[in-house]
Amino acid sequence: MAVIVGYADKISARPGETVAIKVSSEAKASFHADFVRIISADPNPDGPGMRFEDVDVGFAGSYPSRFQPSTPGSYGTIELSKPIPCVPGTAVTFRMQPRLLDARRQVALWLDFGHGNAAAVTVGVAGAALEFGEGVACLPAPITSHKWYEFAIILQPGRLSFSQTELGPRAAGATVVDLPLSFQPKELSAIVLAAERSKAGYESFFNGRLEDLAVLRDAAALIDLAEDDPRLVAWWDFGLDIPTTIIRDRGPDKVDGRLHNLPTRGVRGSRWEGDEMCWRHAPRDYAAIHFHEDDLYDCLWDTDFEFVIPKTLQSGVYGVRLQVQDRTDIVPIFVLPEQGSTSKIAVLFPTITYQVYANFRRSNFDDAYRRRREEWGAYPNHPAENLQLGPSTYDRHPDGSGVVYASSRRPFITMRPGFFAYLDPYGSGLRHLPADMHLVSWLVEKGIAFDVLTDHDLDREGVELLAPYCLVMTTTHPEYQTKQTLDAIETYCLDLGSFAYLGGNGFYWRVARSDEVPDVYEIRRAENGTRTWDAEPGEYYNALDGSYGGLWVRNDRPPQRLFGVGMAAQGDFTGSYYRRSSAIPDAAAWVFSGIDDLTLGDFGLSGGGAAGFELDCVDNRLGTPAQTLVLATSENHPYDHYICVPEKISDQEAQTQAYQRSQIRADLCLIPHSDGRFVFSVGSITFCGSLPHNDYDNNISRLLENVVRNRLEATPPQQ
Repeated sequence: MAVIVGYADKISARPGETVAIKVSSEAKASFHADFVRIISADPNPDGPGMRFEDVDVGFAGSYPSRFQPSTPGSYGTIELSKPIPCVPGTAVTFRMQPRLLDARRQVALWLDFGHGNAAAVTVGVAGAALEFGEGVACLPAPITSHKWYEFAIILQPGRLSFSQTELGPRAAGATVVDLPLSFQPKELSAIVLAAERSKAGYESFFNGRLEDLAVLRDAAALIDLAEDDPRLVAWWDFGLDIPTTIIRDRGPDKVDGRLHNLPTRGVRGSRWEGDEMCWRHAPRDYAAIHFHEDDLYDCLWDTDFEFVIPKTLQSGVYGVRLQVQDRTDIVPIFVLPEQGSTSKIAVLFPTITYQVYANFRRSNFDDAYRRRREEWGAYPNHPAENLQLGPSTYDRHPDGSGVVYASSRRPFITMRPGFFAYLDPYGSGLRHLPADMHLVSWLVEKGIAFDVLTDHDLDREGVELLAPYCLVMTTTHPEYQTKQTLDAIETYCLDLGSFAYLGGNGFYWRVARSDEVPDVYEIRRAENGTRTWDAEPGEYYNALDGSYGGLWVRNDRPPQRLFGVGMAAQGDFTGSYYRRSSAIPDAAAWVFSGIDDLTLGDFGLSGGGAAGFELDCVDNRLGTPAQTLVLATSENHPYDHYICVPEKISDQEAQTQAYQRSQIRADLCLIPHSDGRFVFSVGSITFCGSLPHNDYDNNISRLLENVVRNRLEATPPQQ
């Protein structure tokens, strides 16, 4: 684990709000904490550098180091405040679908009989077994990954009967073994799903799906579960309250349980046959929960100190700097303006996208990466070295299933000044926050006043957050949007102000959230798109809000409709240039004021050029407005690694090489409104990486300055 790393209880705050900081330090010496304004976050010695300004907010000083562990692994707990008597004939039944069978002992179900006595149903490559005390009963029937089984533990005089029944067509019959007992358990006091409880906490996590846990009386012949059956003692139906972390008991005593570390809900159970694709319409088809050994919701670290954002603090990107020995961690804090006090310009940071990508374990972490990290003095930590901080939704769980939840209750290794993603031979290889700070450093260099906003705030507050501004600018990659953020941006663009989309592959995936599970976003990678894993059939609907997941274009909200351009192609992390359109209408000539060059941005710290990596272009079929003016188009992207995105390859024409190559371009465009407002889009992730070139004196810098200063003269929208 990192020598020192921390996180805050919130990503953004306004003046007057309190922020709590949680730190884990493995050093013996105390660590030092202070507050800085982040101006630039590029560790490349050929770039603008890492620039910070010290700010006194009252907490600077030394704090005692302490290691705070993180404990991934999802599980469920049911505490029986009124223990269930264990009379002969009492049965505990459940269904299981293992997803990762190996030599390890995984505990699917753990039963606490009190007084230090417990039973565990374990599973591994050798099959399933029942453990009680010193005894073990192994079922001789094999267990196969991805198949459903029903298990029953029946208390008989002097023994526990343990059975396994394969479910599905042409399934094998039941297999039964007995485990002799030296004494008879008297009561069942607690149940743990997908792990076992020990003095150290929870361990031996299960990877797979569980369904329909129940306790029955007189179970010589097992029954179909029904609330009105007199033999039913308890029945935890996982198809109830799917958007929550509660597991509901349909039995007479209503003893509900709780899920920990966010196992996946809204997934297919043993009864799913493809008749219904949405869990809201057939909850019994989705009455399963998928547990993983690396799920993580909350690190549960204690707070080391708190501070209040001063009323006088200028809006901007700040950081809590933590230093011990020769290691530094900076926890970013986005400070919004005080209510009622705003600039004319706002930068909307894609913090939801940061969270969805957080801790992505890219495969390029190797010796060459480590050498550059050391040579540049870059951020010293990497997700691959800190697996205990939880995976990214770009990763897969150990059982091969995709990660659907992203929580902010943990450190984001990838959202740090100085973190680089790629060994970029032409530049810095930055993504997300460090790359987005190229725009901030440009604004500071040009002396342009601006406020900082975030997607998290937009998700909570809606269009009122944007309404005071003449111009709202995105950064390089606003990829993930909720319905609330997209609704707010749409209203702002159509009715209120001007908008500059300064990135690529934006407004692409739909994500969900719920107040029932705070600080979490969910992604279902459904129906096409560039992605690292596919949602399983029938699992395209988000568990947190029941909405259809996947691409926004599949939700009939293509970005072309609003911004003129949308995702079209992707390649390696390389950049090319734009070529100006041959005829620029007089209505758009101001964009190129002071620029005589025909080619724009054949330079930059992101892949070596302003147009690259992920490219957006206009598309009339997807709703690009008729008044859209294409001012420049990129060219010279190598076809050996740039490809058209799969969602645009549908009909026979689209399958031709000529069509697909025509989509490998970034269109820089302007959508003018009659009242002087506009939407300006650059169609490229690497655009902002060209701003610092030649000490911020270049044609990309001048182009953006023309766009921004046009709005500085505008009248703010009516409140």
